[in-house]
This record gives sequence, structure tokens and C-alpha cells, in this order.
Amino acid sequence: MRKHDQKRKSGCPIAFGLDTFGDRWSLLVIREIMLRGKKTYSDFLEADERIASNILVDRLKHLEAEGILVKTRDPDNRRSFLYSLSDKGRDLAPILIEIIKWSGKHDERAFAMTDVLAEIETDEAGVVARMRGD
Repeated sequence: MRKHDQKRKSGCPIAFGLDTFGDRWSLLVIREIMLRGKKTYSDFLEADERIASNILVDRLKHLEAEGILVKTRDPDNRRSFLYSLSDKGRDLAPILIEIIKWSGKHDERAFAMTDVLAEIETDEAGVVARMRGD
């Protein structure tokens, strides 16, 4: 049993999801990989939201421990690591799509992803497949 599982007080699937991937920074790391093709620590630091380095390290470790991310050595720079989504992480694509659609509907400031929203409207299955890397 993982340490994370020992802290859970209920068997609620929503609580499990939030504990696993549901904080702001974890979802933004997942977004950067799925939608923007980011792979490195420095790539994630360049995100518009400007995540602090200590928080980024914590979230990368957490997502790796939860089986959402896979960390491998960069073959071009042996001192660096590349992050990618595991199958479990790729399974979050439809959830991210729903968050994008919900936010696009309810946040008049959701201008940053209007191109993604338009693409979702015309080919949601294709967007999910692209995000999953299928």
C-alpha cells in the first residue's frame, strides 16, 4: 500500500482523482505534456503560469510516484531527464478535454485555448487521440 493510499479517508473516486492529479500544478504539467509537447524540467518552468521550481520538483515526483509520469534520461544530455505520460496519464486526456470545454463555456477570459476549443468542437475524438499520443 502506498503512503498516499494510507492517507485517504474514504473510497470516494473523486477524492482519489483529486489526490492523484487534481491540484492546479499537476494538471498544468499534464497539460504542458499533452497539448504543448513539453518534456523537460526547464520546459515546464517556461509555462505561462510560472510555477515555482520547488513546487515543480514536488509535482513531478508526485506524478511519477502515482504512475502518471514516466521519467527517463535524456539520450542527448545525460544530465537531464525527459518526462512523458504513462498509459495511466494518457487516460486523463478526456478529463482535460472536459475541463477545457467547461472552462471555455464559463470563463470569459478563456482566450488562451480558443484554437483547442474550436478543434474540440469539430473533432473531439481526434483531439483526444492526439493528446493520448495514439
